[in-house]
Amino acid sequence: MNQIVFIQLVNPFKDKVFRLAKRLLTSTEEAEDASQEILVKLWNKKETLDTYNNIEALAMTMTKNYCLDQLKSKRADNITLVHTNYKDREPQLDQKIEDSNSLEWVEKIMNQLPEQQQILIQLRDVEQYEFEEIAKIVNMNETAIRVALSRARKKIKESMLNTHQYGIR
Repeated sequence: MNQIVFIQLVNPFKDKVFRLAKRLLTSTEEAEDASQEILVKLWNKKETLDTYNNIEALAMTMTKNYCLDQLKSKRADNITLVHTNYKDREPQLDQKIEDSNSLEWVEKIMNQLPEQQQILIQLRDVEQYEFEEIAKIVNMNETAIRVALSRARKKIKESMLNTHQYGIR
């Protein structure tokens, strides 16, 4: 496999790899490093990639595992993660401000969910993966995924209703 073929192979999902890494690591710089690391690992496996049924699922699984390993090593070293996702931007319209604030609250609430639920919300609701693909990535059965997603969404909804008095139904 040459470089051009490899780029064509990974280009459709490289942004998804970054977004999952960003969701787990919260730092843009760390997510970029993780994404590069995963692409290097895929490049090193380039001769055997054709043996995998779904290379995107492989990449997402590798990303999840790499990020979780990074978080575990940081926890072991007592390093505190600093979340840098909340940069105020200057929207031109009031609606944009409201939408932005709502998204920030949802993001904050999502970050309070257990790690597994965060991953599932990211894969299903943000990245739009099918349950079958998610099951392969996180090594869970589809029923357990549906239950965990339902619980995560319920926690988000309850928190939004209780804390911010939004009219979500």
